[in-house]
Amino acid sequence: MNKTVLLNEIIRSYPISRAKLSEVTGLNKSTVSAQIGVLLDEELIFEIGQGHSSGGRRPVMLVFNQQAGFTIGVDLGVKAINAVLTDLKGNVIESLTTEWAETDEDAEPKVREAIDALLANMPSSPYGLIGIGVSVPGLINREQEVVFVPNLRPDVTGLKHALENGYDVPVNLENEANAGAYGERRFGAGKDHEEMIFVSLGTGVGTGIILHGELYRGEEGFAGEFGHMSIEYNGPKCTCGNRGCWELYASEKVLWDKYLPGHTVDTLQQSLQANEASVLNELQKWCFYVGVGLNTVLNVYNPKVIIIQSRVIESHPMVLNMIRTAISSRVYTQADHAFELVPSKLSDHASAIGMASLAIEQFLQRRMMQ
Repeated sequence: MNKTVLLNEIIRSYPISRAKLSEVTGLNKSTVSAQIGVLLDEELIFEIGQGHSSGGRRPVMLVFNQQAGFTIGVDLGVKAINAVLTDLKGNVIESLTTEWAETDEDAEPKVREAIDALLANMPSSPYGLIGIGVSVPGLINREQEVVFVPNLRPDVTGLKHALENGYDVPVNLENEANAGAYGERRFGAGKDHEEMIFVSLGTGVGTGIILHGELYRGEEGFAGEFGHMSIEYNGPKCTCGNRGCWELYASEKVLWDKYLPGHTVDTLQQSLQANEASVLNELQKWCFYVGVGLNTVLNVYNPKVIIIQSRVIESHPMVLNMIRTAISSRVYTQADHAFELVPSKLSDHASAIGMASLAIEQFLQRRMMQ
């Protein structure tokens, strides 16, 4: 326990001296000295030059060795794979994007290809590759089994077992929106928030929930499936089997297929800059449905911040303002000014970074138990 307390404080506050660690943790100097010796031997921290002194000898400063090991996070999107190689502080060392082909039926070869490409550029370190995390746009239970993936063509059911055997490191599997929420909480727009909702708008609509600073998964691991709540009870049938699901009205796929066919993020941005009335009207219809679903999210969870990952929203601040207006027209007055609506800081890498973060956390926990 003392070792964990000290490492967490070093990660949070480095460079820091042994004396300062004793002061802020309340541990006596002999305990600090003994545990710091263990952490130095394990190469999780190292010493640097002397710090400032208020009298007497200048203290030797301790620093977290963020390159003691590396992790890989992979986001299996409907159309592409996003993968990142990060150090133990979540800094992205390398990243890549690989498109899916229509004929791809098995995810493993493409995922291995991405992992191997990142490993080829991984710097040397005491622990090497310490874990792999993979996010999937579907239902993943608490046993990390794939239960249902409505929009992804390639098979992912045996992916976790195959990667663990192939790379001999722990592999985590998680819902992509949960992973995005965790990434934003650790390193993105949610760093300063204990209560937040992450919403990804792509082929579908995914939501991840952070409560009391922790990822909330629910009893079976399926919490946050707001994309499949009905907003039109007699609406069209969804791939999940329900009717009138939110994602049938608010996903980016619907925006391009129904409201703005032929447009891309770039052409939309040009049209918005030119104030084209027809484009603005169609975009506003889509933003209305995004706002309808977010209004329910606000009523259920009352979060401090809602973070939206969407290439459309990130391309132009006007889009976020349209959604904010749609929410304000429906939410009760007291809640209207009690939350922030912000774009993702990690963008397309949010889920991959979130999976890397989970692997880092588990690696450090394992080291502290040894």
